[in-house]
Amino acid sequence: MHRNSRFLFLLLALLFLPLLFSDARKDALLGGWTPIENVKDPHVTEIAKFAVAEYNKQSKTSLKLLKVIKGETQVVAGTNYRLVLKATDGSATKAYEAVVWEKAWQNFRNLTSFNPVKG
Repeated sequence: MHRNSRFLFLLLALLFLPLLFSDARKDALLGGWTPIENVKDPHVTEIAKFAVAEYNKQSKTSLKLLKVIKGETQVVAGTNYRLVLKATDGSATKAYEAVVWEKAWQNFRNLTSFNPVKG
């Protein structure tokens, strides 16, 4: 019986230790936000362009995306992208925070929020 207990303990340790010591996995499992390492990634740019286009459509404005400053992702039923981006309306350049929910396997995107960054 002692041998079986040791084997079971070793098996459980091998299964759960990576979860305990991996911050990225722990955040993803808990629904936390994880920084986007490369904000110049084409997919991130595509999400930002979608956010600006959708905001323009909803608010009847004509913002133009200049660049993504920083971003985070959150694993949900799909992925939430929280992006801080710089956009211009022709006369003024401002920073905005956009949140886009994407379910890539369904070709689904939804602009959850789009607000000026204060400060």
